[in-house]
Amino acid sequence: MKFIKHIPILLLVLTTSIVSAQVKFEAKASKQKLGVNERLRIDFEMNKDGDNFNPPSFSDFTVVGGPNQSVSNSWINGVRTYKKTYSYFLAPKKRGNFTIKQATITINGETYKTLPLKIEVTAAVDKPKDPNDANYIASENIHLVAEVSKTNPYLNEAITVVYKLYVSPSIAVDNWNEIDSPRYNDFWSQNINTQGQKVQNGTYNGKDYRFLILRKAVLYPQKTGKLNIEPLSLDIALRVPSNRRDIFGSLLMTRVNKRVSAGNKTINVKPLPEAGKPVDFAGAVGDFKLDVVTSKKELDASESFQIKVGVSGSGNLKLFKLPKISLPSSLEVYEPEHKEEVKTNLSGMRGHISDSYTVVPQYKGKYPIPSISFSYFDLETESYKRLSSDEIVIDVLSGPTNNANGISDRNTTNNAKQRVVLNNDQFAFIKTKTDFISTKSTYFFKTNLFWSLLLLPFLVIPIAIIVRKRKASRDADVYGNRIRKADKLAKKYLSNAKKSLGKKEAFYIALEKALHNYLKARLHIETGDLSKDKINSLLKERQVADGAIKDFIAIVENCELARYTPIDIVTMQEDYDKAAKTISLIDKQAR
Repeated sequence: MKFIKHIPILLLVLTTSIVSAQVKFEAKASKQKLGVNERLRIDFEMNKDGDNFNPPSFSDFTVVGGPNQSVSNSWINGVRTYKKTYSYFLAPKKRGNFTIKQATITINGETYKTLPLKIEVTAAVDKPKDPNDANYIASENIHLVAEVSKTNPYLNEAITVVYKLYVSPSIAVDNWNEIDSPRYNDFWSQNINTQGQKVQNGTYNGKDYRFLILRKAVLYPQKTGKLNIEPLSLDIALRVPSNRRDIFGSLLMTRVNKRVSAGNKTINVKPLPEAGKPVDFAGAVGDFKLDVVTSKKELDASESFQIKVGVSGSGNLKLFKLPKISLPSSLEVYEPEHKEEVKTNLSGMRGHISDSYTVVPQYKGKYPIPSISFSYFDLETESYKRLSSDEIVIDVLSGPTNNANGISDRNTTNNAKQRVVLNNDQFAFIKTKTDFISTKSTYFFKTNLFWSLLLLPFLVIPIAIIVRKRKASRDADVYGNRIRKADKLAKKYLSNAKKSLGKKEAFYIALEKALHNYLKARLHIETGDLSKDKINSLLKERQVADGAIKDFIAIVENCELARYTPIDIVTMQEDYDKAAKTISLIDKQAR
């Protein structure tokens, strides 16, 4: 009777043992129907560990992730539950009805197979809305935004672009990497340092986000019309919450990689108005002040003094030339020394630029320095303004005087008239010799030509020996050959630019192309990679001096700027000579 009472308990134990001994191997799809632009997750689950797992071919899909393997063990009421999963993330290649075939695995010596899965792929949906898809969760909770301060600026008016990464509080960012940095074509640009930026709280599309400023840049458009600001693109490693929880009830996080882009921005640049534009307008845009000062106003002849022409304020200070001074011919003027004390922040350039002229008077007297005029476009009033300096008088107290006939007073005592002395050759225009030649027969033997040809081999042999020695010495001169090769290379690349001297647009296009072609040949890079940072790093790797690198980048910047500012042939020649010197110097130093 006691045994009969325990029969139900024994049957329950046996049933539990049989059920727990059954092997399960299943294929599960996150969805049976999806758009061609959505992702599909396939899980192959088993309740016992096995070997030799073979997935199906997935021929109609692209595997974008996986296989990811996960194992879980749990004990509930003394019963152990084991689960092992292989996960794949698939992207459909086209629309249609497809079958995901069987997967196989060996468990305890026996082979198990999953059932085939039917999947329907439709046309692209407007926005994938699978709340369990980690990529969809990431796309909804992370945004890279480019904020432009002004979309319709004037030519040479400063605008700013700030790149912000917005992240929802529900996800965590591990790290990111720039995969495409913007190149600001048709803009003068300068990046603003963003190191030390802290995460801030803000809103995006009406929702609370955390955001970090990744990059700031100040841009000055150099062309009118619609200009494109290229996007910044990032590859971000992040963790998003899944629909699974751990044993303590907390959400488990899923790691995904997400590529985000700030998108293209179009700027419509307005030309400066033609009405009221001064004839001497050199492209200055902003708010400026003009200063003209001299170091001395009284001095002696042959002493020197300085005239400083400076412009200060805010605007495109690095993108225009200062007005030139006009002095009497009795004052010897040297080339000016240009100085820039300019800082660039989010409001644009601000500071002071100046040209300092050294002047040496030759004669005693008073010399007026005429008023200097400078015009600029004022953005606040959207009109042109002109600034003029006061006339300055320089008093040279002592020294020789400058007479009207151009002779110093030291020679004024010798003014007596002198008698004209006739030249003995005043009749030299009358020919005294004829062109007649003798008709007497001559012989080749013992003539000058005969003796020259006879002695020529004896002269050629020592000359050939000397030439050969010099050639051997020159071949052994590795450094000298490198210098000659560098000079020849500079002339080769700059030949087209030299032909265009005097034609501003054609000259600077040819000069910029020559610089690009030189770096492409010398450093083995493509023209598209020719950013200033890239040039700097590549030349430093080849042990080129900082001075040569700085000069090369300055020439490239001049080429970009010169197309939009007035340039004379003297400046073109200076840029050409500097480019030839810099190319030659880089070729000598590069390793």
